[in-house]
Amino acid sequence: MTQDPGTIIRVAAKGDGATADGRHVPLAAPGDILQADGSLTHGPDHVDPVCRHFPACGSCQLQHLSPRALAAFVGDRVAGAARGQGIDPGEMPPAHLSPPHSRRRASLHAMAIGKRVVVGFREAASHRVVDLKQCDVLVPALFALVAPLRDLLSRRGDRKLAVDIEMTLADQGVALGLTGLETEGLAATEAMLDFARDNALARLTIDSGYGPDTVWEPEPVTITLGGTAVPLPAQAFLQATADGEAALIAAAREWLHGAATVADLFSGLGTFAFALAAPGVKVLAAEAARDAHLACQSAARIWGRPVHALHRDLFRNPLRSEELDRFAAVLLDPPRAGARDQIEQIAASRVGRVVYISCNPASWARDAATLIAGGYRLSGLRAVGQFRWSSHVELASYFTRDQLAK
Repeated sequence: MTQDPGTIIRVAAKGDGATADGRHVPLAAPGDILQADGSLTHGPDHVDPVCRHFPACGSCQLQHLSPRALAAFVGDRVAGAARGQGIDPGEMPPAHLSPPHSRRRASLHAMAIGKRVVVGFREAASHRVVDLKQCDVLVPALFALVAPLRDLLSRRGDRKLAVDIEMTLADQGVALGLTGLETEGLAATEAMLDFARDNALARLTIDSGYGPDTVWEPEPVTITLGGTAVPLPAQAFLQATADGEAALIAAAREWLHGAATVADLFSGLGTFAFALAAPGVKVLAAEAARDAHLACQSAARIWGRPVHALHRDLFRNPLRSEELDRFAAVLLDPPRAGARDQIEQIAASRVGRVVYISCNPASWARDAATLIAGGYRLSGLRAVGQFRWSSHVELASYFTRDQLAK
């Protein structure tokens, strides 16, 4: 049976549906049919969006996909990146999707529009801000601050207001960071302190152009990683959802079971280092960001965890192959650009097991090809959709090498 050339057969990387004859159609789901007049006949995987702000809000691109189609998109992004580098992804389990209302960190924006202030995510490819009245991705504690923030900033009467907002759910509550906000004078300062107290913030930092300044923090803010309370610096990286973090950690623990020494590279606060560290398992946590390194180091010392924190820029000074040979396994979770120089050193090492966590399938696939050229094989691959209804995809991968062949 010949397929209708207007049938949507897949969702492309940026979220558009792709027809059998190669046309791209916004807001189309697999199984939809593009008619000759440009209209779209919906198929069984096209669903009604849950949020009133879709598709204007830039946070979500895929609310029109059923959970089945969304999971398929996430998995296909990862498998497709592997095949693009000539790598067989093997048999992958179904993609893990974080549930609605689970994102524990977010970057919002506030802007004055005439006499009113809007607070929310930006529209896609635009500086316009969607004034959030609903959000089905944020944890309730974060969304609950949107209306009070709108009211606080509106009372300032600043027609040029433009503020970046960082929100993170920590152990003690929400850590809130405001960038681009002037708080000169006693009245302005008292208003911010009242806001922090009335909304039970764990921390409030304000950056007026010289870096974040903490103005409210009743007790030291921490985030629990691997059962360890770790100090949480302002603007520190954290996995987007606790659910997604757990899925990535579960894969790492499964694949690295029995490894007595692990090098955790681009370790950040120690998300994986503290999860892997245990009696009989020592972990080196190497990180370039000084605040994150010191937080990891402090937590390891306070709680007596077998984690050695190393302050090292792995882009400029990657661990050399002879250094890596001291470890039974390596885990790395680099930024979106990947880790070309560090991967080359791993490929030249004798390390038997490598777990590579990535938030960019394209750079991961390039690095994976380098590992495979160095004698490794891809032994496990899992896709994770932490940013539900977004085209942003993450993954966990496992590489092994035959020690006898090295």
